[in-house]
Amino acid sequence: MRLLERGYIVRATVRDPESMNKVKHLVELPGADTSLTLWKADMTEPGSYDEAIQGCEGVFHMATPMDFESGDPENEVIKPTVDGVLSIIRSCTKAKTVKRFIFTNSAGTINVEPQQKPVYDEDNWSDLDFIYSTKLTRMAAMEATKENNIDFICIIPPVVVGPFIMPTLPPSLITALSPITGNESHYSIIKQGQFVHVDDLCEAHIFLFEDQRARGRYICSSQDATIYDLAQLIRHNWPEYDIPTEFEGIDKDTPLVRFSSKKLIGLGFTYKYSLEDMFRGAIETCRQKGLLPYSTRSRGVEEIKEKEKLPILKEKFANGEVRVHWKLSKSLS
Repeated sequence: MRLLERGYIVRATVRDPESMNKVKHLVELPGADTSLTLWKADMTEPGSYDEAIQGCEGVFHMATPMDFESGDPENEVIKPTVDGVLSIIRSCTKAKTVKRFIFTNSAGTINVEPQQKPVYDEDNWSDLDFIYSTKLTRMAAMEATKENNIDFICIIPPVVVGPFIMPTLPPSLITALSPITGNESHYSIIKQGQFVHVDDLCEAHIFLFEDQRARGRYICSSQDATIYDLAQLIRHNWPEYDIPTEFEGIDKDTPLVRFSSKKLIGLGFTYKYSLEDMFRGAIETCRQKGLLPYSTRSRGVEEIKEKEKLPILKEKFANGEVRVHWKLSKSLS
């Protein structure tokens, strides 16, 4: 959508462009009738991206398949993932027009370890087996693009939150909105969470594509918050939801873990959205699409005390980066 707004001619690949229930939200985008075409392609089919990529200057790889319950990760996850990305890069090479390959990686490649560090940056790597496929894919992609004179740029987002156009709930929002839905299996993911607004992430992709200085790996994360910070933010702004005041096994004094965007900000990129903006966009969209109830409380909202401004903490780092954190307040809990 943001590419269309910028005047780009966009080719999007899907497994079945004829399945209108899956692509309707794409073909109805403003400008789609003149600037968007859908192409059939599948990462498991070598060469299926050849036609779609022919004539393109930039390729955005937006997701990497992962299966955390695979019984044979080597053959069911790692090999298909690496082969799929390399197949796309071969299509880029055949096209002879592609200048930049923007690869969206997983934040799991950064900080999956038992003991969390206070700050993570692009030099950090996770070593767990189920993360290995994304790390190996990134390294293979980097080598393949280098051999073919294609600029390789890797962007690493954390939990993506905000409004959305697809008809179903994005997986990241299943996690982010778990304090509302009560999906306890996702609490640990946002125990010490990092977040970015979907529009900031889109802008970062385009920014890195357009900035000729961009190379390598970039974290795209604007806000850090514990699950207790999120609970208080939601409770304060949406008192109609019954949000837990305690989360089993998670201490209220759990420290923040920060993903540093120093490298991205150093190129001149600016984040626009706050944590509240992210959740407001997500909750309003979910309500409009009937994916989230308007209330989970048994008593009326009028019984809930009147809202007041949440105090915030602003933290400025030596590199000029500013982070805004919601300050826990006993009077609002």
